[in-house]
Amino acid sequence: MGGLRTLPWYVAGSQVVGLACVVITGVWMGHYRGGYAWDGSAQEFNVHPLCMVLGLVFLYGDAVLVYRVFRNESKRSVKILHALLHMMALVISIVGLVAVFDFHSSSKISHMYSLHSWCGMLTFVLFFLQWLLGLGFFLFPWASAQLKSWYLPLHVFFGLLLLVMSVGSCLLGITEKLLFNIMSTYSTFAPEGILANVLGLLLVCFGVLVGYVVTKEDFRRPPNPEEEALSVHFKTLSEGEIPSSP
Repeated sequence: MGGLRTLPWYVAGSQVVGLACVVITGVWMGHYRGGYAWDGSAQEFNVHPLCMVLGLVFLYGDAVLVYRVFRNESKRSVKILHALLHMMALVISIVGLVAVFDFHSSSKISHMYSLHSWCGMLTFVLFFLQWLLGLGFFLFPWASAQLKSWYLPLHVFFGLLLLVMSVGSCLLGITEKLLFNIMSTYSTFAPEGILANVLGLLLVCFGVLVGYVVTKEDFRRPPNPEEEALSVHFKTLSEGEIPSSP
């Protein structure tokens, strides 16, 4: 219980840092890069970093946190919230990807040539597969208990790995954007460069906070006796056994 007292502080800190990442990205693209549009111009490109930070970092991180934040809610309700946050992250990320591909096509720039684009696309594809598998294994009741127990550790591992990959892809994108736009003044501590560097550090802090909350044993969701009984009942039925009376 002593360790649990610090959980709200870590969660609140992660939200402050995560929102700061979204706001700083919006200010960077809005103030220093000319704002936003959907016309194939550089302003359409600005939609891309904002959507990716909002979707694949902030909302994705919040989806990972729900099992620690809503510790005493029914597991199915938390699963639905987890899936919905992931779906929001997916939709927003798709908007960001469409924006950058449309900008490249309008500007006659090659697609998928940089390390940032390779890492980012790999992250997005794995995230989409992770979401589909999560729906299939845990939200819809077709998978057996044995199959769920086999996949759960992989789901948890790849969930954290994808957050690391998302943050890493953002850091590559920040560096690429700065070198493309302010290479001549970056080394002089230009305000835009400082703002982008701060954004990168905050993205790392967000990933660290979420990772710490999710992996700390004291913060794990406590077992619910009623849910455990239902789980055992389902398992015995799926194995073809007759469940014993309570």
